Amino acid sequence: MDIALISTPWPLFDRPSIQLGTLKAFVRKYLPKVRAKTYHAYLDLAAILGYDVYAPISGSTWLSESPYASLLHPQMEGDITSFWHRHTSGIAELAELDFKDLCARIKEVSDRVVEEIVRNGHPLVGLSICYGQLTSALYFLQRIKEQSPETKILVGGSSCAGTMGARLVQAISEIDFVISGEGELPFIHLIKWMASGASGRPDPMPGLITRDDSASKGQGSFTQVPDLEQIPAPDYDDYFAALRRLPSQRAFFPKLPLELSRGCYWQGHVDRCDTTRGCAFCNLNIQWQGYRTKTSERAVKEIDFLSRRYQALSLSFTDNLLPPRDLEGLFEDIVGLGKDFRLFAEVRAGLSRAELRAMGKAGVQEVQVGIEALGTGLLRKMAKGTTAIENLEIMKNCEARGTPNLAGNLILEFPGSDVQDVAETLSNLEFALPFRPLKAIEFWLGYGSPVWRNHRSHGIKKVYNHRHYRHLFPGDLLRNLTLMHQDYYGCRRGQRRIWQGVKEKVNQWHDSYRILHRQPASDPVLFYMDGGEFIVIRQRRHGQDDMSHRLKGTSREIYLFCQQRAPISKILARFPGFGEEKVLPFLRMMVGKRLMFAEGEYYLSLAVPLRGW
Repeated sequence: MDIALISTPWPLFDRPSIQLGTLKAFVRKYLPKVRAKTYHAYLDLAAILGYDVYAPISGSTWLSESPYASLLHPQMEGDITSFWHRHTSGIAELAELDFKDLCARIKEVSDRVVEEIVRNGHPLVGLSICYGQLTSALYFLQRIKEQSPETKILVGGSSCAGTMGARLVQAISEIDFVISGEGELPFIHLIKWMASGASGRPDPMPGLITRDDSASKGQGSFTQVPDLEQIPAPDYDDYFAALRRLPSQRAFFPKLPLELSRGCYWQGHVDRCDTTRGCAFCNLNIQWQGYRTKTSERAVKEIDFLSRRYQALSLSFTDNLLPPRDLEGLFEDIVGLGKDFRLFAEVRAGLSRAELRAMGKAGVQEVQVGIEALGTGLLRKMAKGTTAIENLEIMKNCEARGTPNLAGNLILEFPGSDVQDVAETLSNLEFALPFRPLKAIEFWLGYGSPVWRNHRSHGIKKVYNHRHYRHLFPGDLLRNLTLMHQDYYGCRRGQRRIWQGVKEKVNQWHDSYRILHRQPASDPVLFYMDGGEFIVIRQRRHGQDDMSHRLKGTSREIYLFCQQRAPISKILARFPGFGEEKVLPFLRMMVGKRLMFAEGEYYLSLAVPLRGW
């Protein structure tokens, strides 16, 4: 039995699909007589359009859904074309494109892939539907079904979890099966049923939804692999074979995705302590139940295997958050492989300086840190479980040489935030200016997130499919779908108004940081040099003269002691010869000069060492 697995546009073109690669490897391990072929249709399209055109489309949900929506619903071509031009007006690579010509080129490439799939005679075709892939997947599966009505169509992925998948199979007649949740075990179950030649429908399995099931069945029940050690390393052979077929001028070295865990350990932590399930805005874990990890030993072996097999050194961990256990040891073992890796990972604030150093030494170039807010009051509303001083500490630690660069978001207009949250954010932003700027993003409501489930408690009156979908789907179809991007009534105009000042301040932050770092190997914006008995702190300032400060003796020692946030009780215990009446004025002076940050009883020095930790 031959099966096909397809990842349609618009994932990042420079990496294979971990969803397809993992399913292929799992099938090979547990059903060795079944041959699975993966089709990375997005790679073919990126090569034809040009990477400079493909990349900005793939970076926007609404742009990526537009071309295939026009192919699916030609009666809406005018509306979709106008929608496209409104969203590309500020993008140089796309603004001058002829949308009709673009769609024609996309259709030509897509139809060629469909013809190959149909020609190969796969009785079962599975499509992964994640962010930005809904209309492209629908186009592919409808064309396949038109040309090969007997082919069974299966869809799965993050955009098929829960009600989204159940309603999709009801609304789209070409879809035969949906996997809601993790795919490996339901996929094996379905293949075995098809290989048996049985008629009718497969035996029930949680997470596998058929057309005959009611629209509500399977929404909250998944079937998962209990131990991630049972899942082999992903198989990316088909992607690399497709890459070798590209013209030489389109060749590149891809990044390899791999996973160490599934789920989110913070979500599990909050579940035990509160009724809130994970960060209030997050819907990344709706397709999983619980939290599972691979062992460090297995992780290092998989990294080594993938690197050797595909002769690649750029790898990205796809985990929502890296596992919290012994990260320092894990990355020391990666260093032991003796390879010059370039790695990317997502982490939670609170990583130690030693862990960040170990990551930097192993080749982690950048970490995406779950900052989200710079006010502790707002972080509490978001159920982040972190504080402003923790966020500033990891931002500072990542500013020093030898540690990964920090990337992070600052969520604006979070439902339920108020003028006090804005004021705290603006105040704390003044202390964050020496560090790499965060990206300001407007809050978006995701299906399945705690805010979506408990929207009334956040001041939201009603939730529904995002209004932009009205430009992409006919009304009669849209009414029967539940989609990933949600919209809402209530509190939006007021939120936009009170957060405008923060948006402007963040823009200034980006400009200032960029100017201060325009020279290669520029010094940190706020750094110190240690002279043994004294330290010199330098503040580099945009549009003003730099400032220097000298701290001697005990002042130096206190400042260095607070390189890790410390409560006043611990500071006083460390320097027993100086009472609170002497220490507190010094600390307050340092805060006033923005050389330290204070929150509650805690103090944090903000300058980083010139030569790194």
